[in-house]
Amino acid sequence: MSESIQTTEIAATADSASDTDLLAQTADAVRTAGAVLRERFGNVVPYRTREELMSALATNDDAALEVLRPRLTSLRPDARFVEDELAGGALPSGEWWVVDPAEGNVNHLHALPEWAVTATLVRDNRPVLTVVHLPLTGETYTALAGAGAHLDGRPLRVSPTADLGLGIVATSQARPDEDEKVVRRIGSSITAMLSDALVVRVAVPATLHLLNVAAGRIDAFWQFAGARADLLPGALLVTEAGGRITDAEGHPWTPQSESFLAAAPGVHTEAVATLSR
Repeated sequence: MSESIQTTEIAATADSASDTDLLAQTADAVRTAGAVLRERFGNVVPYRTREELMSALATNDDAALEVLRPRLTSLRPDARFVEDELAGGALPSGEWWVVDPAEGNVNHLHALPEWAVTATLVRDNRPVLTVVHLPLTGETYTALAGAGAHLDGRPLRVSPTADLGLGIVATSQARPDEDEKVVRRIGSSITAMLSDALVVRVAVPATLHLLNVAAGRIDAFWQFAGARADLLPGALLVTEAGGRITDAEGHPWTPQSESFLAAAPGVHTEAVATLSR
């Protein structure tokens, strides 16, 4: 073994150990932020205008970010924050925190239980680690690139289902201001899946569906458009749990892609065929 290879392998091992520690510390920060939102949860928050809605959403985000931003900055001082959680596309090189302080925020405002806090570290446009915490259940989902996906320390594996007709699939709703072409594409894809899959679930947020794909509870999730903060945490979890991530046509997925598909390997080809009709 050459000295250069030895040096490279030692450096890779050191990085992996460092990222393992970082994942644990990130999980602590996300749980702490989740506790803040849990204290705010319970009653339906009234609003009469879009401006009042946006203000209520921002108040939740800010409450969690007051915990997350300083904690994550102290863990990785040189990493930058993605300021717009709804943004998509590639990031500049280097390390970035992609954070959704209240994933499923509108559910939180309506006293619905489907919401979470997420933090993902992206290094040169590749997700390195992610944490998704569900404050109401206390569950914490984590993934580290090359080291697997876990729920509270227990390994996750995608479904062994090999027949889409026996599978549960899911998608997320378009945003209220989404392009009409995208909205119509979502509608036609749901219609196609209603013909081919056993059960179709439609709800927000995307991350919670992707947790279920990683855990083997749902066989596939698809979405058109979508933000980094919606998809990167679940993409890493599903990949590390043995699932396949592509666009809806079966091509490699990147944050610039116009569609997204996460599926158990046994139903991936059928799901692509259905979505391509």
